[in-house]
Amino acid sequence: MSSPSRTVLAVGGAHIDRRGRVGGPFVPGASNPGTMREEVGGGVFNAARVITGRGARVALMSARGGDAAGEAVAAAVASAGIEDLSGVYLDRTTASYTAILDADGDVVAALADMALYDAAFDRQLRRASARERVAAADAVLCDANLSAAALDRLAGLAAGTPLYAIAISPAKVGRLTPVADRLACVFMNRREAAALTATAADTPPQALVAALRATGLARAVVTAGGDELIAFDDRALYRLTPPPPRRIADVTGAGDALAGTMVDSLTAKIPFAEALRCGVAAAVLCLESRATVADYDAQTFAQTLARVPPAASLPLPQDRMVSHDPA
Repeated sequence: MSSPSRTVLAVGGAHIDRRGRVGGPFVPGASNPGTMREEVGGGVFNAARVITGRGARVALMSARGGDAAGEAVAAAVASAGIEDLSGVYLDRTTASYTAILDADGDVVAALADMALYDAAFDRQLRRASARERVAAADAVLCDANLSAAALDRLAGLAAGTPLYAIAISPAKVGRLTPVADRLACVFMNRREAAALTATAADTPPQALVAALRATGLARAVVTAGGDELIAFDDRALYRLTPPPPRRIADVTGAGDALAGTMVDSLTAKIPFAEALRCGVAAAVLCLESRATVADYDAQTFAQTLARVPPAASLPLPQDRMVSHDPA
């Protein structure tokens, strides 16, 4: 676990997450009986809670409306022990994400109502206090809920500080393209990687990594559910098949758990391949939990980590060599 003296600034989504789970086979275009749960989530907020749980100090910069949902978000941030730097827009509605899950916990449909984020983050990052908080952090984690303009501004502020990013969705991952060469690592799934590189979802690992490196990325992690994930840094291409969870309670938040754990591990100077194993262990524990952010102790984490095999290391494709270490 990390030192309490380590600080991470998280910039991005913290909003209402609604997850409806059908009780049987999902039937498109029909009313499906099931259950609905509601809690505070968001890519960066979920990852921030994971980082806080590992012992680091985290500050969150997000945006919310002046409504009951906004009050719920504020309460959740405070309850997580995260310093709240978020802007409150009294005349706006707090962002929300609504997902419909099948009986196995996989997403079959989703709706993101996040118009507030498009303008709010660029405005907040113009403030002198934002520059000061970025400069004081050991690492910055953002997500693609920020507009392209806000991401460019944040990347400028973070010059000299590792800036990590969560892709969020195939529709939003393209916002990272203009700042790709200034990101320490991007966390995405196969569909997001395909959207970022304009390649097929089943592109072979070597070709996909070559395409990702061609965008300017120095490091990235590409998950594929329970199938083999691929990752790369400036030294190698890594392939790792996660151990099967004991059960899949809910897939929501697994990618955020991996991202948060890896950011914390990399900030603690843990080598990339080992940080990848730690991230996979956290994702497995998240899959086994009905909560978006799993609650587990150090022993449970260690037991799960022991089940994660070492990543296979392969040579990088030779079309683009990266010689710097972004961390």
